[in-house]
Amino acid sequence: MVGEGDVAPDFELPADDGSVVRLADLRGRTVVLYFYPRADTPGCTAQACEFRDSAEDFESRDAVVLGVSPDPVEKLGKFRDRYDLNFRLLSDEDHSVSEAYGVWKEKSMYGKKFKGIERSTFVIDPEGRVSEARRKVKPKGNAKEILGTF
Repeated sequence: MVGEGDVAPDFELPADDGSVVRLADLRGRTVVLYFYPRADTPGCTAQACEFRDSAEDFESRDAVVLGVSPDPVEKLGKFRDRYDLNFRLLSDEDHSVSEAYGVWKEKSMYGKKFKGIERSTFVIDPEGRVSEARRKVKPKGNAKEILGTF
């Protein structure tokens, strides 16, 4: 499980805009990497819109916000467009990155067990180390909480 002080696992994922995002390419900047269960659901929408509305605050700190879910790129593009999201959403369909960060977990809903993302946010410093690792975060207030850490 990735924790504070660890080197952030590198990754390469397709983004909602058709680009490919590599963590290594963002060295020298702070990266806010948040994992969410599913695009266009109430909690995930509230969380994404809060990050959208805080964009200037993150930019003023030279921070890049990236959202990661197991949704396909096409769904992420529709989600981005529907809510005018101003940061990239990354598709982790095989959940390899979610597993590397330790957020792919067994969950339970209405007595049914399944695997999915545990809503979590990581702040990766310009040198590529995790400076904050927040797990089981609440959708509302997550962006403001993270802004308070750097």
